[in-house]
Amino acid sequence: MPQKKEFWRWKEYNWHDEDIDPHAGEIISAGVDVGSVSSQVVIIVDGKLYAFSSMRTGSDSPDSARNAMSWALENTGLEIDDINFVVGTGYGRVNVPMAHKAITEIACHARGANFMYGPKVRTILDMGGQDCKAIRCDHRGKVTNFLMNDKCAAGTGRGMEVFADLLQVSIEDVGELSFKVDHEPDPVSSTCVVFAKTEAAGLLRQGWNKNLVLAAYSSAMAHRVFTLIERLGVEPEFAITGGIAKNIGVVHRLEDELGMKALSSDIDSQIAGALGAALFAKALYEKKMKKK
Repeated sequence: MPQKKEFWRWKEYNWHDEDIDPHAGEIISAGVDVGSVSSQVVIIVDGKLYAFSSMRTGSDSPDSARNAMSWALENTGLEIDDINFVVGTGYGRVNVPMAHKAITEIACHARGANFMYGPKVRTILDMGGQDCKAIRCDHRGKVTNFLMNDKCAAGTGRGMEVFADLLQVSIEDVGELSFKVDHEPDPVSSTCVVFAKTEAAGLLRQGWNKNLVLAAYSSAMAHRVFTLIERLGVEPEFAITGGIAKNIGVVHRLEDELGMKALSSDIDSQIAGALGAALFAKALYEKKMKKK
């Protein structure tokens, strides 16, 4: 019997910089971000991005942390004992077995965004799997204020996964397909993913095509996070982290509402939290060594 395709499933991946010899470094630090939907591990060597992994979070946070760490270390020649300091972050941060310390994902995303986009970034929108956070930070990546919406999956990665499965469209194609429409439709419900799903099913029965429904939901997601970040106040420069940052359907519509473009980076937006955690780990290890 053929296996049912899971349209919501996004590509998992790992990477390491072959030009860096980690054994020649003085400090190897790591960040482990166990989120509600995905888990990332970032390894840095003397402050330089060396390796990372991104994979689906399982039912067990400690196992998810171990699996993501093993995959980040794969083919690097490093072992877990070679890492000087590890910081855990994300929803599962207190259940990261190899972590020396846990730090909130808000602080880690701000620090990671500072590394990715530079000291000019002041406003960060972290569009995660089950919540959305609007963060203000200073030139050092230190959080100065934030707002969070975690009452519903609408406006999050999980909400988009539900829609991809409903419409049987690959999650990685959603953004592009949402622009292949003759006109921009009115948004569907943005307050609840269950209501939005029911409304979308009704629109399909009325004869709407999938692209039009995707456009309506992408518009709803963009407006929902816009209202969150508007409450906080947007101070340029502005950046987006998290998996939804890869969805141009939501990002471009959000940029239109904000009237500004989000900063871009060559570093994967989904690893921002783990990257910030790895940077905190380096600083904490240096502080520890100074006390000896």
